[in-house]
Amino acid sequence: MFIGMSTEMERRAFLQRTGQLAMMGAASSYALGLAGIGEAAAFSNAGGYKALVCVFLYGGNDHANTLIPSDATNYARYAAIRGTAGSEAASGIALGRASLANTVLTPPQGQTLTDNITYAIAPTMPRLKALYDQGVMAPVLNVGPLIAPMTRAQYDNGSVPRPPKLFSHNDQQSTWQSSQPEGSRTGWGGRMGDLALTSNTNSMFTAINATGNAVFLSGQTAVPYQVSAAGATLYNPLQTGRLFNSTVASQALGTLLRSGSGHVMAADYARINDRSIQYGSFVNDALRTTTLTTSFGTGNRLADQMRVVAQMIGARARLGVTRQVFLVSLGGFDHHDGLIGSHEALLGQVDFAMDAFYRATVELGVASNVTTFTASDFGRTFTSNGDGSDHGWGSHHFIVGGGVRGGRFYGRAPSVSVSTADQVGQGRLLPSTSVDEYSATLATWFGVAPSELASVAPNIGRFASPDLGFMRPPPAALAAQA
Repeated sequence: MFIGMSTEMERRAFLQRTGQLAMMGAASSYALGLAGIGEAAAFSNAGGYKALVCVFLYGGNDHANTLIPSDATNYARYAAIRGTAGSEAASGIALGRASLANTVLTPPQGQTLTDNITYAIAPTMPRLKALYDQGVMAPVLNVGPLIAPMTRAQYDNGSVPRPPKLFSHNDQQSTWQSSQPEGSRTGWGGRMGDLALTSNTNSMFTAINATGNAVFLSGQTAVPYQVSAAGATLYNPLQTGRLFNSTVASQALGTLLRSGSGHVMAADYARINDRSIQYGSFVNDALRTTTLTTSFGTGNRLADQMRVVAQMIGARARLGVTRQVFLVSLGGFDHHDGLIGSHEALLGQVDFAMDAFYRATVELGVASNVTTFTASDFGRTFTSNGDGSDHGWGSHHFIVGGGVRGGRFYGRAPSVSVSTADQVGQGRLLPSTSVDEYSATLATWFGVAPSELASVAPNIGRFASPDLGFMRPPPAALAAQA
């Protein structure tokens, strides 16, 4: 029988892990929050500090114009579907072949992709192309939510359950982030945070949200600490103790912001407010100790978020953390129309921000300890609806960091087609790599033990391997293998 993550498993995990945590007294300084008693169950601190940074592309990134077939045979198939058959010029929603010449990602010797395809990354992503050539960026092909491995025949006859509510923005954002559709209470970043809490002196800084609310960082115990691009948000009337020149008004505002209700979202909102109010000044003081010469430019929302993440990492000693999970995001990828031009511009922002962030980790001396990865609602149809594409399923993603076995592809490349068995209609990719495999590989590098992987990636036991191989093992593991 195929089932999702059971309530019983959640209950047992919650009891196990909350039993390992204790609350420090109310008189603790700002430098103290939840303190761990001992090591988290089955969690490894090998390799020193480690951080994962999820770059979520809201709207459903058009993967077919992110990694584009560049060899003559497969480009011709791409042009016939997206542009003009027999032409290599830009047309329809097809990019011109000549524009791909400088961003071809050459596979290493011995790696051959489906149909001998050669991919170029989008022309507005030359920095990620350079990181690929340096061996610190890897594309992971055709990733998407799956409950179990599935063929096209099984999709058609229903013998293997599909992830619920496919092709729906809100539900697939949640499914990517949590393994469950909209309404899920925990995400796989937060579930990794649950395991890592007691590795940190200040466990409240384990999960850091530098963008809007999302389930990805919510754990059974871990609660995301939210920051803005400028750092912790301070409530000035509460900091000064006066609102409209009144201490009573200031106290009333503080009560309102910290008051929840019986509704779970209201209670979470109140908890996040309370943490921000209590620790905002401490966080900003810690951030001021991090000086970066790496430029993050101006006018790039994603780069602004990634700058504050780099500052948080630079302040890790002050914050008292050895394991952190971050979330940043960029919206605007729902290109039902206006794909050409708008999409390239957004990918250019992603390219600049991820490259600047990687260079900042080099500057901070933690490039091998920080891994950045992309995620999105879903991929899109290969077919055009005129000047855009529609909601799909599988998509291509990127992993960046000094701990990445870069310069090669992972996963199975789909055929450039709208009729082969690796898609389910209109070129919607049937994922060949599951989000569970993707997340389990990252979790293993982060320090999650094999015995705990199912708490992060609940379907992982149905797939052949929990490790896709795109992360380098920590030095201790390499020494053990020698």
